[in-house]
Amino acid sequence: MTSAVVTQKLTKKYGRKTALSDCSLDIPAGHVVGLVGPNGAGKSTLLQLVCGQLNPTAGSLTVLGAPPVTGSPRIGFVAQDTPVYGSLSIEDHLSFGKHLNPAWDDDLARERIERLDLDPKQKAGKLSGGQRAQVALTLAIAKRPELLLLDEPVAALDPLARREFLQGLMEYVAESGTSVVMSSHLVADLERVCDYMIVLVKSKVRVTGEVEELLATHHHVTGARVDPENLGPGRTVIQARHTDVQSSLVVRSSAPIDDPAFSVAGIDLEDLVLAYMSEAANGRDRVLEKQR
Repeated sequence: MTSAVVTQKLTKKYGRKTALSDCSLDIPAGHVVGLVGPNGAGKSTLLQLVCGQLNPTAGSLTVLGAPPVTGSPRIGFVAQDTPVYGSLSIEDHLSFGKHLNPAWDDDLARERIERLDLDPKQKAGKLSGGQRAQVALTLAIAKRPELLLLDEPVAALDPLARREFLQGLMEYVAESGTSVVMSSHLVADLERVCDYMIVLVKSKVRVTGEVEELLATHHHVTGARVDPENLGPGRTVIQARHTDVQSSLVVRSSAPIDDPAFSVAGIDLEDLVLAYMSEAANGRDRVLEKQR
């Protein structure tokens, strides 16, 4: 499988503060990848390392088979505040994009601005938050990048603007096949568009894998109180809650759980992510990568 991003023990520190720790990932190309975690987890740091805006403190990183390069035309990046220049018009932004990017698709950019019913003469500073996000996305995809990085692009948008942004993103991905990595702490948004997931908590990767596989191998298990260590081989307890008489577990298992002593149910993506996040937040540093 072709890799879009490969990291080995990637670490970024600011003095004594660790923003990313021993991050080892192999992100496959051709996917829409959700990078999910709470604020301060290291998501923005990872994306900035991938696009060459930051240099790592330790470890290695390759992007599209080569070291990252700042401003690479092969990578499109929309930062967290969906940056545009308030004093410049949309037309000015498109002109700059065309001047700076050799593979610029002017027809794509202008057709998209027209479809969004935006006036090219409008100053970016007069646009709504959703409109600015759409302009920033247009600038990123008109580069015709091989890899598109989106850092919490919809965090500050209202529900309708979020839906319109994500719809536009998926239309572009369906047409282009571009690899996408999108960070967010809004799991519901990622669930709508992503087919691969990375959970990052407290600067460490907790789990990675294709969404379909993750959902198939994680289960809610309830029954009489049990020691999680006694569930048997091939079963990893991600989260455990107990009363005096009952246990409620989130379990990862490569084989069906058919023990009649337990009630077993599926899990949705939000509950799966929250299980990893809550255990990490409680100080249980269970770090699990994709089972191979």
